[in-house]
Amino acid sequence: MSDNLTLSIDAMGGDNAPDMVVEGVDTALERLTDVSFLLFGDEARLNPLLDRFPRARAASQVRHTTEVVTNDAKPAQALRQGRNSSMRLAINAVGDGEAAGIVSAGNTGALMAMAKFVLKTLPGIDRPAIATYFPTRRGESVMLDLGANVECDAENLIQFAVMGEVFARNVLGLENPTVGILNVGQEDLKGNQAVKLASQGLMNSKLPLRFHGFVEGDDIGAGTVDVIVTDGFTGNIALKTAEGTAKLFGHFLKEALTSSLPAKLGALLAKSALTTLKMRVDPRRYNGAMFVGLNGICVKSHGGTDAVGFANAINVAYELISNNFNENIKQDYEQFRATFDADALAAAQAGGVDDGGTTNGPGGAVANG
Repeated sequence: MSDNLTLSIDAMGGDNAPDMVVEGVDTALERLTDVSFLLFGDEARLNPLLDRFPRARAASQVRHTTEVVTNDAKPAQALRQGRNSSMRLAINAVGDGEAAGIVSAGNTGALMAMAKFVLKTLPGIDRPAIATYFPTRRGESVMLDLGANVECDAENLIQFAVMGEVFARNVLGLENPTVGILNVGQEDLKGNQAVKLASQGLMNSKLPLRFHGFVEGDDIGAGTVDVIVTDGFTGNIALKTAEGTAKLFGHFLKEALTSSLPAKLGALLAKSALTTLKMRVDPRRYNGAMFVGLNGICVKSHGGTDAVGFANAINVAYELISNNFNENIKQDYEQFRATFDADALAAAQAGGVDDGGTTNGPGGAVANG
């Protein structure tokens, strides 16, 4: 075992675990030579796999448990009954200071519930958010929240903006990322009360954050801003819509390139360009969603990923830890709170704002398109 950075791994989480987890650890070690791993799972299944990957074996220690959180387990059920599961024990290792972060491809809801219970949230942060990055025409952008919080108020969105900006600087390496709030239009009069108040709060703060204003759905792929802030309901729908559109495009492209002999010849001639395109939009490159706002690094890998994708999720955790991600959030948010009139925001939220013709229902529904 290395004396350097240690990551805790839920070795039994994911559709193809533990095989893809162990292979993913081995793949990650091609790049990360200063990392050791605590693998939580069934040693009867893990040890034969580690014997096939000597590099992973040398950098890993197995912590035995046969209990697993299933994909269909409810978060509350997992929290109550999964105390000895591979997921919970892996999170505990971070809470106990044995590991600097955890990576899991298991049940998202259970992972969030357990991580929040064990690690708690950062000072001043009300709710953790799920953040990840994806390709755009300009490079890559970060979006949050992607499903952890279905309903959010202005304060939550402001917190997401601060955390997303720090994520973009640490993971994407952007020196001064731009931030936008997803809305039904770019005009100030459009949107529900939460997005309006959040926009006002960010514009009036003295935090050195480049706030662009409102962005629309087509700005996501265009890369208009580096950080897209939204509630979990909208963010999850936007993410799944983008994933579905990408799959649909790939299906149509394959159909077109195999529809005739000339098309197949054209595909052969364009093989290099098509390979580049495939690599550019490969979802494995963007695997690894961060639970931002927790007092500890917790990265969620896609459940259906392979070893390459899981290795990338490990890389995300490594980058966040190496760049002191949580400490940067603490500093930025403390600076924001020192210059931000929280009382004015609370009063505005309680009393409402001028909707400019927008009707806000109980769930913040938008009637102004």
